[in-house]
Amino acid sequence: MTRAALVNVDFGKADFQASLEELGLLATSAGAEPVVTLSGRRASPDAKLFIGSGKAEELRAEIMAQGVDLVIFNHPLSPAQQRNLEQVLETRVIDRVSLILDIFAQRAKSAEGKLQVELAQLQYLSTRLVRAWTHLERQKGGIGLRGPGETQLETDRRLLGERVKYLRGRQHKLAKQQGTQRRARERSQTFSVSLVGYTNAGKSTLFNAMTKAQSYAADQLFATLDTTSRRVYLGDAGTIVLSDTVGFIRDLPHALIAAFRATLQETAHADLLLHVVDASNPARLEQSAQVNKVLREIGADKVPQLLVWNKIDAAPELNDVKVVERNEYGNISRVFVSAREGRGLDGLRGAIAEAVIARDMGEEPGKSDGDATPDPRDLPEVPSVGDDPQR
Repeated sequence: MTRAALVNVDFGKADFQASLEELGLLATSAGAEPVVTLSGRRASPDAKLFIGSGKAEELRAEIMAQGVDLVIFNHPLSPAQQRNLEQVLETRVIDRVSLILDIFAQRAKSAEGKLQVELAQLQYLSTRLVRAWTHLERQKGGIGLRGPGETQLETDRRLLGERVKYLRGRQHKLAKQQGTQRRARERSQTFSVSLVGYTNAGKSTLFNAMTKAQSYAADQLFATLDTTSRRVYLGDAGTIVLSDTVGFIRDLPHALIAAFRATLQETAHADLLLHVVDASNPARLEQSAQVNKVLREIGADKVPQLLVWNKIDAAPELNDVKVVERNEYGNISRVFVSAREGRGLDGLRGAIAEAVIARDMGEEPGKSDGDATPDPRDLPEVPSVGDDPQR
């Protein structure tokens, strides 16, 4: 495994520790072994080296001592900062955005997913072209293969721009195909439900439990990239289409959101969102807020939303809680489940069926995200628990 150094600077945000732990999970998911962790406090990033010259020298000493191959910053770096850090540290440096893009590139399986990841990578890397663009330098040194007076960097930029244009054209066709499929579902009045939530909240495990599907589920970040849909029969409420989608994360790269917009539009056009929350995670409220932030960015914030607190088997305080919680108006506000153990799934099916019937009667089938996130004072404290690879 690649030996990595993790760098996280505290700029006074409340989620500093949770963000650092998440960086470790991201690095491990990408196939790196974190051997060095460097933290520090600053009022603002250093313009040249982000962490300042003193911290950079401290980090360089640790890199030499531990045999570090890669430095990962938990912050977006400018091209100049990245270049300066690599010169000082004498090793490869990437930022959080590049790390997430790399994980997506590893996990993308379908042609659709690979297309979207490549587009996001090219849009990100287009600002970081320096000298030779190695995997596009077919024309390097070849007489007659480049334009008159065109430098290598200009050639690389032109080829990259052409590739981006081609990928956007394919993405546009993909969006049209999905729109056709969506309109067909709307004509048949099939109720559409999308699972959304923070990465590793257990969406795929819940999807498999609800549909008896065999979608890939693992205790790792971004285990699911490709949207999977299955029909689920709910008795008197009829048949719905349930879709499993990519998980969200704090500071999700904008290039990635833009590239995956065609996929995420399925979420924006759903009849109901099941917002899956990891009930055992102490940062669950912050994670829910991050999910709602991304939903607003993709225009899905007005879709009715039902909170599903998953992993209650890892939260002892929730063992005796009622499966379905209603507010003072009698509407369902939360459902408590354990997808791994199958607890609460009948209550969740009933809650979805209630939403379907409400839609058929012309009523609002759920709560919008503005009402879906409960007041923190109403939530029981749940202790942190260890990771479970089967969850």
